[in-house]
Amino acid sequence: MIKHYYYILKLFRPRQWIKNFALFTALVLGGQFFEIDAFTQVFLGFISFCLLTSSTYIVNDILDVKKDKLHPFKKARPIASDKISVREGIIIFIVILSLSLFIAKEVGNGFLLIALLYLVLQMLYSFVFKSIEIFDIFFIAAGYILRVLAGEVITGYHLSVWLLLTTISLSMFLAVGKRRSELTLLKSYTGVRATEIRQSLSHYSEQLLAAFIIVFATSTFVFYSLFTFLENPQGVRLSLDVFLPDVLPYYLQRKWLMVTIIPVVYGLMRYLQDIYEKQEGESPDRVLLSDKSLLASVIIWGLLVVFIIYFIG
Repeated sequence: MIKHYYYILKLFRPRQWIKNFALFTALVLGGQFFEIDAFTQVFLGFISFCLLTSSTYIVNDILDVKKDKLHPFKKARPIASDKISVREGIIIFIVILSLSLFIAKEVGNGFLLIALLYLVLQMLYSFVFKSIEIFDIFFIAAGYILRVLAGEVITGYHLSVWLLLTTISLSMFLAVGKRRSELTLLKSYTGVRATEIRQSLSHYSEQLLAAFIIVFATSTFVFYSLFTFLENPQGVRLSLDVFLPDVLPYYLQRKWLMVTIIPVVYGLMRYLQDIYEKQEGESPDRVLLSDKSLLASVIIWGLLVVFIIYFIG
């Protein structure tokens, strides 16, 4: 019985929940992280999205059960390995989706609309666009973007256009990296052709996906740099005049977020190394948790952002 509950938990893919921390972006940048009411609302939104995303993963597992049985890694998933029946999977889907939408309604109508939009897009992806090249990447990226927008809706903090462009570029970068790693992995797996697992892969070459990766890695760096140059997020209180000579222009006293470019660039370079040298990237959450250097760069970036926003001034 305990082992069965383990497979149910595995069906939820809890490791994927790390993506849902994107909901806290607006909370942190808006200077509201230590406000109990705001934090509680975002945390409830986080729980709702964890259940919501898990429900969509279950739908994917049910629809792709035959293909997953051929996949070198996905064949171990609970439904593909027959540890959880399709019927039980459907019941679990209904239960956790209902709970997710109930919590979303309690958080607010705006957040509920974002949650429903996410659900619709994921259903369209699962039933239609997963097999259509380019669109499959757009739909994967949209999931990341909606997480950030969900946090914005909850807090009411208006995110910078440069940060939104950074989010879009980073989302596309991760989505393309995922496809590139899938293609490389399945080409090296002699048991099955890549197109038998994912039809859209027949329209991609490694060279094309590499070009896409370069475009979105570069745009992520550029947009994030512009964000740190041009924005002064709410909550940043830079009053370090005592440490800076009067001869320095004022703009130098409000650009401390530029420091966070360093871990961002390192993180991008390290992730590219994981994709090209280690042939990883199919699962961004797995890469993040298994690569200690990459994880450290993300943690350092987060600590720097929090320190700059909440403790400088």
